[in-house]
Amino acid sequence: MSRKPVPAQSGDRSRAEVVFDRPQLLAQLFGQYDQNLVALENRLGVYITARGNRVGLEGAAERVAMARDVLNDLYGRVARGEAVDAGLVDASIAMAAEPVLDGIVRADLDRHGGERAPSVMIRTRKKTIVPRTPAQAHYMRQLTSNDMIFALGPAGTGKTYVAVAQAVAQLITGSVQRLILSRPAVEAGERLGFLPGDMKEKVDPYLRPLYDALYDCLPAEQVERRIASGEIEVAPIAFMRGRTLADAFVILDEAQNTTQAQMKMFLTRFGQNSRMVVCGDPKQVDLPGGIPASGLADAVSRLEGVEGIAVTRFTVGDVVRHPIVGRIVEAYEGPG
Repeated sequence: MSRKPVPAQSGDRSRAEVVFDRPQLLAQLFGQYDQNLVALENRLGVYITARGNRVGLEGAAERVAMARDVLNDLYGRVARGEAVDAGLVDASIAMAAEPVLDGIVRADLDRHGGERAPSVMIRTRKKTIVPRTPAQAHYMRQLTSNDMIFALGPAGTGKTYVAVAQAVAQLITGSVQRLILSRPAVEAGERLGFLPGDMKEKVDPYLRPLYDALYDCLPAEQVERRIASGEIEVAPIAFMRGRTLADAFVILDEAQNTTQAQMKMFLTRFGQNSRMVVCGDPKQVDLPGGIPASGLADAVSRLEGVEGIAVTRFTVGDVVRHPIVGRIVEAYEGPG
């Protein structure tokens, strides 16, 4: 691999070389058509050449050091049997660029003898999820150490996705027996009556984001089999009334669109050996007029600080979708 180097923009240029001892792993490390190396070049502004088992790096000294750390991190993952995809490359770059997050990961590496702690890595059947921001790392820790977690923040910060991944991981290992995913179907339940089809056909479109996260973490046939067996349940919040959710990982998405009564009902479904995650964006409330306040804001104001209950707040800086999503959120939340 060799491409035309990026022009030097300052005198602070540096060169480095990384030598890998297992050349047979480099195809996985580099990616199809060297896409992982191209991503590194584009994101860090460095020039990369690869010949045999040697990779040359050139660019600003700080960026070359970051690229070297990312390559070594990804190589270690490949050596441990992990699949390196675009998301993992982005996550590794984020860790190299964020000293706080890098410190969290390195501390866990040291404490666990070179193996990453579950708090900063979630393994599912289809992929391994690692934190891309300090807030995500903190969130992952809370998901393993608290009974009830409120995750607040804008779209694209991974609130629901990370929670679903953690739930799938616990279902796979047998830590819980059921995975229950819920969200308010629409702003006002009576509107469902105007939609065609039976109840499932009416509400499924509103639950689609939860299905998408499931299919991203489990093979499709496993999702369908576990739904059929009742191990996984995806249902609107109204279906939770009168139940006790024991031995389950329970996730409520779009919680800002619950009423205070709905939220109280949902939270009091909590049962033995369960974990409950409540996700929402307090700035995107779609409740109809006449309802005094969002159940999410009310619950957080009452429960923050209670033993066993944790709150993670994400900001626009934690958006991990396409960079333009962060800019859109920032534009809408900025001065009018």
